[in-house]
Amino acid sequence: MAERGKRTVRDLRRGNRASLLRHLYFEGPLSRQELGRDTGLSAGSISNVVGELIADGMVEEAGAVESDGGRPRILLQVAPGYGYVVGVDVGETRVRVELFDLALTERAAADLPLSDSGHDVDHVVRLALDGIERVVGEAGIDDSEVLGVGIGVPGIVAQTEPGAVPGDGSGIVVHGQTIGWDAVPLGRLLRAGTALPLYIDNGAKTLGQAEMWFGAGRGSDNVVIALIGSGVGACVVTNGKPYHGASSSAGEWGHTTLRVGGRTCRCGSRGCLEAYVGAEALLGRWPSAPAGVSEETGLAKLIAAADHDPEADALLAEAAEYLGAGIADLINLFNPHRIVIGGWAGLMLGPRVLPMVREVAAAYALHHPCAQTSIELGRLGADAVTVGAATLPLARFLDTGGERPFSLPAQADPERGGESGTVRNRIARAVR
Repeated sequence: MAERGKRTVRDLRRGNRASLLRHLYFEGPLSRQELGRDTGLSAGSISNVVGELIADGMVEEAGAVESDGGRPRILLQVAPGYGYVVGVDVGETRVRVELFDLALTERAAADLPLSDSGHDVDHVVRLALDGIERVVGEAGIDDSEVLGVGIGVPGIVAQTEPGAVPGDGSGIVVHGQTIGWDAVPLGRLLRAGTALPLYIDNGAKTLGQAEMWFGAGRGSDNVVIALIGSGVGACVVTNGKPYHGASSSAGEWGHTTLRVGGRTCRCGSRGCLEAYVGAEALLGRWPSAPAGVSEETGLAKLIAAADHDPEADALLAEAAEYLGAGIADLINLFNPHRIVIGGWAGLMLGPRVLPMVREVAAAYALHHPCAQTSIELGRLGADAVTVGAATLPLARFLDTGGERPFSLPAQADPERGGESGTVRNRIARAVR
């Protein structure tokens, strides 16, 4: 038996696989020679590990390049079709589900409106499970090809069972004060409806991971990614890692107090940033807000009206000032290289308010850290939370060197006298 804390040959092999797989994923296609140069592994280790990854189907050849005086060098890449990941965004007005290959190319998608039931837990669980079944079926793949399902949710995500098998998810509870969720056992409810591996995190944090991997945060280790939608949140990245805090509630930037005794926030407190910047709050203060339309449509009309409506213009100017002051707080607290504004509302507001936001942030922040910080818009679009959610199982896949994830056996269905066989039956049981 290996001594505690001592790395075994198996650990070393797994570490080498993970190092090569991760480097190929983010920097490929690359040749074997480039992999050796970049990772520091010996030619023998590169040959052995690459051979294993190719034999397992995780890595494939991607053409060749000419070399100096020798044979062409074969380029390698992670095989996009080796497996699939699902991203689920439990948003303010809908549940969006997307299925991606390993290159994060969308293969299927489903938009499921929350309708009049809002964030009723059973309703959300049913929509999420139905969306997962729908995209897997539309893509024509088997459950065994899905490496996992990542889910981004509003609120604080807590793991109540330390040491649980990654991908189990059943011990995860969600505290979503703004949507009326108090210690909702979301992991257990979803687990009852699917055998697929489950990974759940706060939506702002999944957005942050997506922007760090593929968008405006890439190339920097100290970034704050702000999500502005109906509500407001943030993902704080320090030394390349998202900061979660003692109980995973770090990043609730929208509920920092910007005005003592100010407007009532939907969390129940007063003077929160969200009460001045969130789309729901903005539309609630606009006298000409159209009735019976989505928040996306309403915010678009507010921005367009600001060109000729003094009330709309003043409302957006106030929001820009509060947003700039809130960003100044982030600069003073975390000294990031970049602050990235994302989320569907942030991306809609950005082109109009960003210049003023930068001016206000510079006026309120300490001069030295502010001069080192850029403030820019996200690059991944309004659906970045879904992409970020899909990176949760993908990160597990890369970090383990392609280890197959946790999965549950089919559950017995007492109503059928045997195994459940279909996701539909498990959905019905999950929300009873």
